[in-house]
Amino acid sequence: MGITSAIVLFAVVWAMVFFVVLPLRVETQGEAGEVVPGTHASAPADAQIKRKAIITTLWAVPIWAVIAGTILSGAISVRDIDWFNRMATPDLNAE
Repeated sequence: MGITSAIVLFAVVWAMVFFVVLPLRVETQGEAGEVVPGTHASAPADAQIKRKAIITTLWAVPIWAVIAGTILSGAISVRDIDWFNRMATPDLNAE
């Protein structure tokens, strides 16, 4: 895995973890009792994006390390994942 692949993998893992962390502990404007005109009552009162980005990074780094380590060790390769094309293509060596 090259450096570009590692960065892309980290970005994908980070985004997936961020979407999991984003709705946690959200206090809506309706719950806070201060609905801003023009917004829904279910809109977040304080999204705390910086805090959630830090939490996301703290979770994404070890998840990325496990995935990258698995790929670099060779335990799972692209050929192992690409089972659909193996099943669709006939084996030319078979008699």
